[in-house]
Amino acid sequence: MVTLQASSLAAIGQIRHAFFTREGGISTGVYATLNGGIGSRDAPGNVRENRVRMASALGLPAERLLTAYQVHSAEALIVDHAWPTDERPRADALVTRTPDLAIAITTADCGPILLADQDGGVIAAAHAGWRGAVSGVLEATIEAMERCGARKDNIVAAMGPMIRQRNYEVGPEFAAAFTEKKDERFFKASAKRAHALFDLAGYIACRLYAAGIRNVEDLDLCTYADPARFFSYRRSVHHNEPDYGRHISAIALLP
Repeated sequence: MVTLQASSLAAIGQIRHAFFTREGGISTGVYATLNGGIGSRDAPGNVRENRVRMASALGLPAERLLTAYQVHSAEALIVDHAWPTDERPRADALVTRTPDLAIAITTADCGPILLADQDGGVIAAAHAGWRGAVSGVLEATIEAMERCGARKDNIVAAMGPMIRQRNYEVGPEFAAAFTEKKDERFFKASAKRAHALFDLAGYIACRLYAAGIRNVEDLDLCTYADPARFFSYRRSVHHNEPDYGRHISAIALLP
């Protein structure tokens, strides 16, 4: 199994974390091989086994690996217990101070953001697509961490693999959602008339910084450009594939 780590999070002794790639599972076809997406059309047994393997890599049983029913919202949920996969709450960020819970999000181009208070007492996982980022999911996550006792100046944020600007072409209706002049710097001209290339990672980093987070690490990896390691929703559309796999990005407090 191939996992990626952020050096800033790895330096915090009280946590484990991983940005899982698509390598190391049992799924086949467009889901090959480590598909963690409960909402995909992959065989449920394959997804369960893949999640068992990911939880094991974090030193936990599968039932302690928690994901939400993601809806591209600004909802950040503070959690202190596990739930069955068919009872997932609707949210796009999970926050906890409970040990031995691996809170996680699923992505396939959107931005996976893992956060931790450097004292090790509060952690979070946020799913930041453009809709969630615009609507405030990152700020909501940070506020929830503060309610659990974290301090902004003590929070580390790590940005995992996501689609990067050179592969993220958008139409004029997309840019209309970004109304502030300062947001224009996240767009650059595309070869296709009236289209632009959007810098999702840059926009996420800017929102984190504006929210008071000064320690932000970006793994600077593109899901679209690296099919050997990463799933990509947009790439699946361009290749006329019937579905796509989902990555898991997870973080857990040690007891």
